[in-house]
Amino acid sequence: MTEREILKKNAGEFGVSLDDTALDRFELYARLLIKQNEVMNLTAVTDPRGITDKHFTDSLTILKAVAPADGPEVIDVGTGAGFPGLPMLIACPGIRLTLLDSTNKKCDFLEFLLRELGLTAKVCRMRAEDAGKEPGYRERYDFAVSRAVAGMRELCEYCLPFVRPGGTFIAMKGSKGLAELEEAKTAVRRLGGAAGETISLDLAGCGERNLLRIRKISQTPTDYPRSSAQIAKKPL
Repeated sequence: MTEREILKKNAGEFGVSLDDTALDRFELYARLLIKQNEVMNLTAVTDPRGITDKHFTDSLTILKAVAPADGPEVIDVGTGAGFPGLPMLIACPGIRLTLLDSTNKKCDFLEFLLRELGLTAKVCRMRAEDAGKEPGYRERYDFAVSRAVAGMRELCEYCLPFVRPGGTFIAMKGSKGLAELEEAKTAVRRLGGAAGETISLDLAGCGERNLLRIRKISQTPTDYPRSSAQIAKKPL
């Protein structure tokens, strides 16, 4: 099977239907990612099959936890080379997406990708702890999503300030996700959240994936998020 066929099959297995336009965009995304990775470090995964499994299929799993038909506002915190936000947008162009990353070169690449793919999204060049205090970003999103490599306590402080009361933060975690969620109970409560349903999947090429859902039930206190140094030194 080609990578195109594999991606369509994989997505279909968890309820995501990809049409020819979406599959064309994924093929172009992979080519541009591989090419750009030659001049800057975007991913350690550089073969087409690995990108299909470990980036595209993995990113699309998050649509099991998001209601894309409603055209929600979504922010991808620490998006890097666009994961999981851009695959979500390719599959569901009605999503109103913000891609947040603090590295200018990565943001330049994301803006280039959006132009080449013919898609529209906002690229935010800020650190999460700064953007989370800005009125234009704070508590305005239906969903915050993140595949960033950070502990769950830290991710909650970075991400929950973006979510409106009634919205949801979804953290993409591996096999240790449930243990991290247990450790983050105090952080979740202090930041105005409550643990929701966890969705567990077993993905070929990726292993166990846990989508940890945190419902936003009240406003985040204005003290949060703290500086990155404080978050790292003393997680909630």
